Amino acid sequence: MSQRSEALDLCFAYDPAGLRSVMDAATDIAARTGCESHQLLIVLGSGYASVARSLGSRVASIPLGSLSGVPVPSAEGHGQELLSIQMPTPHGDVRALVATGRSHMYEGLTPSEVVQLCRIGAATGIEAAVLTNAGGCLSDWELGDLMVIDDHVNLTGISPFTGAVFTDIWNLWDQELSDILAQHARRRGTYAFLRGPEYQTRRESELMRAAGLNMVGMSTVLEALALHQLGVRVAGISIVSDLSFSSSPTEHDLVLDAVNRALGSVKEALLAVADHVAGSALAC
Repeated sequence: MSQRSEALDLCFAYDPAGLRSVMDAATDIAARTGCESHQLLIVLGSGYASVARSLGSRVASIPLGSLSGVPVPSAEGHGQELLSIQMPTPHGDVRALVATGRSHMYEGLTPSEVVQLCRIGAATGIEAAVLTNAGGCLSDWELGDLMVIDDHVNLTGISPFTGAVFTDIWNLWDQELSDILAQHARRRGTYAFLRGPEYQTRRESELMRAAGLNMVGMSTVLEALALHQLGVRVAGISIVSDLSFSSSPTEHDLVLDAVNRALGSVKEALLAVADHVAGSALAC
């Protein structure tokens, strides 16, 4: 944890109060859950919240807004709790923090606010994280397809860092964890990050597809950057909830149906990562 402490100090060099806020929230989580450290962080995207009920035994539920510096998600389809869950696996139980929703830049937040929860999770000791989302598809795929994020392109110019926090992100998306997720997903590809809240134009979609990008959305990347800088192994999955080149807008009921069809695979993928954590040196 000494390297992580140094990394936290670095990213809060211009904001000592922000560092105190992160550490206070980590201490608060330990007190409320009765667990000094957690092993795995799972951030659930839009429409995913019901997955949390099937991952294991809920030990504690903490309102996100009660944690220092963490905004309350306001986007439709996002929950507002942080759950401490005991996840049973063949290699033993894993203690996980599961966020039932997330906040976004388009909600009027700063990058630091968007990644605050992830930094708090890192301060609790987590060594691996799985970030999930639902997004628009730039490839010839189907609604409900599940894609493992192998890489990303940040088209926003936004970073969670202030100052000389030089971070090598060449291998940000952990290959081993991604391979585990891929056993439960039909697709692998690259995720494009836009600020939102407006969706992209058709020509923007064409440019992104021509560049080899597969999915597009308004989340996940800032969280991944912040976690990677703190030494957390990061993996991600995205459900196709919208077809960017459809001749008509995707109906909301179809989006919900697409997400719901994929949730069984999401659950199995998350449990497989937890089992890897339990059976590896990551486990405490």
